Amino acid sequence: MKNTLRILLFFSLIGLAGPLRVSAAPPTVPGRLVLKLRPGQSQAALEAAFSTLGAFGFQQKFPHALAPSPERPGSVELRGIFQFHVPPALTLAKARAVLLATGAVEYVEPLYIREPLYQPTDPMADSTNTNIATGQFYLKQIQAYRAWDVTRGDSSIVIAITDGGVRLTHEDLRQQIKHNYADPINGIDDDGDGYVDNFTGWDLADNDNDSGYDITIIHGTLVAGIAAARTDNGLGIAGLGNRCRFLPLNIYPNTPTGVFAGIEAVVYAADHGCQIINMSWGAPGGYSRLEQDAMNYAAVNRDAVLVAAAGNTSADILFYPASYDHVISVSGVQNTDQKSPNATFNHRVDLVAPGVSILTTQGYHAATSTGPADGDYIAVGGTSFAAPLVAAAAALVRRQFPQFTAAQVAAQLRQTTDNIDGLPVNAAWAGRMGTGRLNVLKALTQTTRQEARVLTSTFAPARATYAPGDTTRLTVDVQNLLLPVAGLTVTLTSLSPYLTVQQGSFAVGSLATLGRATNAATPFRVAVAASTIPLNTTATLRYRLTATGGFQYDQYVDLVLNPDYVVLNANDLAVTLTSRGNLAYDNLTGTIGAGVTYRASGNILSEGGLLLAASPTRVSDRIRASGSQSRQSFFSLNQATRQQPGPRAAQEARVAFQDTVPVAGSRVRSVGVAVRQRAYAWDTPGRRDFVVLEYSLKNITADTLKPLYAGLFTDWDLPTPDGAGKNAAAWDSTRTLGYCYPLGISSAAISPPVYAGVRLLRGGTPAVYSIDSSAPAGSPIRLADGFSLAEKFLALSSGTARAQRTAGLPNGADVVQVVGTRLAKLAPGDSTTVAFALLAAPTLAQLQASADAAAQVYATLLPTRLTTLAAGFNVYPNPSTGLLRVEVPPAFGLAEVRVLDALGRVAMHQAASGSSVNLNVAKLAPGLYTVQAQGVGGLLARTVVVR
Repeated sequence: MKNTLRILLFFSLIGLAGPLRVSAAPPTVPGRLVLKLRPGQSQAALEAAFSTLGAFGFQQKFPHALAPSPERPGSVELRGIFQFHVPPALTLAKARAVLLATGAVEYVEPLYIREPLYQPTDPMADSTNTNIATGQFYLKQIQAYRAWDVTRGDSSIVIAITDGGVRLTHEDLRQQIKHNYADPINGIDDDGDGYVDNFTGWDLADNDNDSGYDITIIHGTLVAGIAAARTDNGLGIAGLGNRCRFLPLNIYPNTPTGVFAGIEAVVYAADHGCQIINMSWGAPGGYSRLEQDAMNYAAVNRDAVLVAAAGNTSADILFYPASYDHVISVSGVQNTDQKSPNATFNHRVDLVAPGVSILTTQGYHAATSTGPADGDYIAVGGTSFAAPLVAAAAALVRRQFPQFTAAQVAAQLRQTTDNIDGLPVNAAWAGRMGTGRLNVLKALTQTTRQEARVLTSTFAPARATYAPGDTTRLTVDVQNLLLPVAGLTVTLTSLSPYLTVQQGSFAVGSLATLGRATNAATPFRVAVAASTIPLNTTATLRYRLTATGGFQYDQYVDLVLNPDYVVLNANDLAVTLTSRGNLAYDNLTGTIGAGVTYRASGNILSEGGLLLAASPTRVSDRIRASGSQSRQSFFSLNQATRQQPGPRAAQEARVAFQDTVPVAGSRVRSVGVAVRQRAYAWDTPGRRDFVVLEYSLKNITADTLKPLYAGLFTDWDLPTPDGAGKNAAAWDSTRTLGYCYPLGISSAAISPPVYAGVRLLRGGTPAVYSIDSSAPAGSPIRLADGFSLAEKFLALSSGTARAQRTAGLPNGADVVQVVGTRLAKLAPGDSTTVAFALLAAPTLAQLQASADAAAQVYATLLPTRLTTLAAGFNVYPNPSTGLLRVEVPPAFGLAEVRVLDALGRVAMHQAASGSSVNLNVAKLAPGLYTVQAQGVGGLLARTVVVR
């Protein structure tokens, strides 16, 4: 565990919305994903879904992993993790939606590529020193020489070097390698571990037994020398691990078919008896449940000490794998104990170690007149080289205290450091460099230390982000790792002005070594400020653990407040609205946002959002483009906000965004429209299955948009009993309703929902386009090779020509639908309004009933904002089933009354005079209409519903 905790809160779709306070995610292995099956599920449950996605190469990732044990709380199951290949055009969001809809999958993720953290300093640093030992200043700094008087380690203790290949023939390394004598080089898997001839480690990246030197990546040799270079051989340097051995595990490919394999190496090391695992690699951001599972497995199932470099970012950010639970995060200092210039600092750092001008084995140069091959050394810098010092120290602690668990070894290292926060040069980073600088002598000799820690934090309700005014309860699990403690208290304090701790004390009392306690009976209570919170604010809570005798230890937990999206969840349909026009998620990976859910379902919309177009080359959207990229036409004008309750609905949302004004001769392909979006959700009976989305569109160009097309793109992923995600799309012209439904449903009512769709409530001429995502080459729209501007325009501008062409029949497919409208013209500076209802229901009949209810609500509770409202102008009864009375002011000079349908067509008209007229609307089809009164006083309009 860390000396800070992270809220690992998961959306219903995947488990996690994404880590807090991170930068952009690292690159991923193209065309390959990984998933974890739920307990009791098998590959057979995914066959139909894999067919839908075009996925192949399903392979168990860790077939030899140790099963979880009830004797090790927190141990995990890795045997249910599988990797597979996907088509290049398949988005992660789509794969997640289809696979999670089967109900058999716990999570779906990409495989991240983490880079080695190599930052060489002056190549000649210390190279002129003929006495190499005195060049290793850092050994004295961390009290290594005196520590070796206590223990020099043992060859039975093995440090895994998960890194680039190691120069196995180097003079200071070749005798320190841990060989697997149970599997000699003979072409046979003698020990039956699934790896043939893994006598000298393994190359996880290329899946062969050559873990040796690669001229392009010498990082592994550098790291290995610091931790385990041979001592007392009269050559080169002395590794801090002294007599401890190392196991070389290559994680970087040196063949065309190889892939990064850091996580695989961690599991391999744990399964092959490595008590310490060093990870001098990583990247900012890109939190992964797979990677956390692997860390849990190595640390808990296999009781290995995990050590990782905190990164060379010189920033307060999360860096993985160092920031995962159960990993000792190591940052760096100079020989003066001042923070290294490029070292990462954060609340998850456990301790620091020297990381500048660290002399180590190089293994790069051939034999020269000044030295033999395999006998070169170099001074390097970075947290990559601070981490193996801590890994080696952990190996010595394991030798000195063989009864310690991995968690206790980490605690001993933390609690025996030399505190450096008090140095004036470190004032800017105080509290974010862990407990201090590594002191190996203290770690081996001090046996009176205490450390109690918060192991887990559980928030209820569990959310990825918290909105202004939210409250939450916080339950913690505390464990004592070292000597028994008495009078233990955990005090929760807010370090943010936007969080208030309403109940923040947990009196634990006495805890024996490895004893545990929880405050489940009286959890902490935390409230979020009601207003003035900056957008996407990361707020920090501090746990301060104190005990009798002066023990004090701080840990931290972060929350993200006031996100740049809102969720309308007043009824059974919960919809995420982003500040830039998207629905469900703000990105294609499906990690920013809460998706769209209905009742107890998982996410049912993998991608959605507003589309605008004026021509095949002028389109504005934030929908997929090609590959894993999306267009970025819209930018936010104001933060998305939610009002609860609102003046017209139980929940209301406001969003404002626009695209770029196109300039003649430029490459800008936008339309030039400012959008103000309003959304409404109700919690009353009959209104629980829809959310109304209204868009006010303003032409911000100097030219008339003639015509302007607007619509909603929806990539529904509705679950089916067989998990195949086979859907079809259709069009209800009576209601201007485009909808999607799954095939293979026989029950009249089933939950989760089986129908979802979009109804055009207001606009011009309707349009609908249903798309089969697996359409072959030559199709008018083919999403397999991207979604071009011309294809988006076609989807918006084809009217209802394809209305009777359902997509997905007869066998079902992954279908996409665009429901939109054609507005004849929009002059410069003018505005117009279009409105849609987003719907979900268990049956088609219920979906249609909800569509009718949405139209009625829009007409009666949300009066048209752009019509002229005048005193004395009344239209009633509304709704009406027969006679409709229209009254105007006496001076208006009434001449004619017209009734327009939802598409703007004249359904009936009648000459009139005086101040009132009766209309018989009994013969009109049920629906939404606009009554217009024309007179010398102008035009009056009012929306009505005919039943």
